[in-house]
Amino acid sequence: MTAVGRALVAVVVTVFVLFFAIPIVWLLLATTKSAHDLIVGNPFLPGSLGELGTNWRQLFDFQNGAVTAWVGNSALYAVGALVITLIASIPAGYAMAMTDFRFRRPLLVLTLIIMLIPNTALVLPIFLELNVVGLIGSPLSVILPMSFFPFGVYLTYIYFSTSVPRDLLAAARIDGCSELEVFTKVALPLATPIVALVAFFSFVQSWNNFFLPFVMLPSSDGYPVQVGLTSLLASTPAFNPSSAGTQSVQLPTLALATVVSVLPVLIVFVAAQRYLVAGMTAGGTKE
Repeated sequence: MTAVGRALVAVVVTVFVLFFAIPIVWLLLATTKSAHDLIVGNPFLPGSLGELGTNWRQLFDFQNGAVTAWVGNSALYAVGALVITLIASIPAGYAMAMTDFRFRRPLLVLTLIIMLIPNTALVLPIFLELNVVGLIGSPLSVILPMSFFPFGVYLTYIYFSTSVPRDLLAAARIDGCSELEVFTKVALPLATPIVALVAFFSFVQSWNNFFLPFVMLPSSDGYPVQVGLTSLLASTPAFNPSSAGTQSVQLPTLALATVVSVLPVLIVFVAAQRYLVAGMTAGGTKE
């Protein structure tokens, strides 16, 4: 590559980095400012820890601690869906990869087709189905649909198809292991990276899901934090002038709420980074 080409690549990369980095930096700095300083001050000068504490107290005092309840609801829905996803997806992917049964190929094709359907397109039929059994408004109305994770099944299928030697499993069967023992004692320990990857994707999808809980939960007491942000937005005079009053929320507090809403995902990513990298490269080569 010529010097001009390298310079052009550097310019393009710099523009893209700045395009994504500048809003994030502004958002983080906004949490440390007062509403007045955020509007009239330099947008890229930090505020103070005192203002950050004030914004923190205003956020968690909103509607008598509603934000704390929303974060707890998000954790309940995301962890509940994660547990069910792992219980269902990992064995399903293993079975499709390691066993031959009738309709195996059509089932795999159906899994791929469902992956292509937007989640929002399924919300209405799921709502009607859960309404029939009386689950609307309960945590299960959010947890059960989010536990349906065909992408996790497909990831697991790819991993077991390419990265776990069938001879190793056959040797375990010769040694007297049952099929369940082969899965739990041999295959599953080897699949730790892909289990971590499926768990992470499931957690992120469930935590960031907005439309499904918005439709399924009529009461704000059951809202997850992503849906609860709409209540904060509606209580911000800058976006809704009629909301000015004792329960109004200022822009720095709203910025802090968005940071709080993504913080758990960031913590999970940092904690599981080593396993995620291993899971993303798993299945890239045939063992």
